[in-house]
Amino acid sequence: MTLTLYGIPNCDTMKKARVWLDGQGIAHRFHDYKKAGIDRATLERWVVALGWEALLNRSGTTFRKLPDADKADLTADRAIDLMLAQPSMIRRPVLVADDWIEVGFKPDRYAGRLLSAN
Repeated sequence: MTLTLYGIPNCDTMKKARVWLDGQGIAHRFHDYKKAGIDRATLERWVVALGWEALLNRSGTTFRKLPDADKADLTADRAIDLMLAQPSMIRRPVLVADDWIEVGFKPDRYAGRLLSAN
């Protein structure tokens, strides 16, 4: 199984997820939004699988600082545009396997997905 962990390196939740994966000996690739960006096709696939509401981090500083007009009447396309413009608005981490996607870090959910598969 190929695992890719998407996010930004200085996020505390990202750090916890990476430490957990490393501690379990689970190989993964890290995709840094700040350096590598994210493309529309990837976000669109995630939105189809999870819904834009699960991906858009509305509690983060970047989103909260947006003008009210940018936050109003959101749709999937508008949310994708926001996340493309500011990848830090994507909820972190996003862990992608060959046939599933997990958003956020919960050790028990990671264990259920990954430890039972090994």
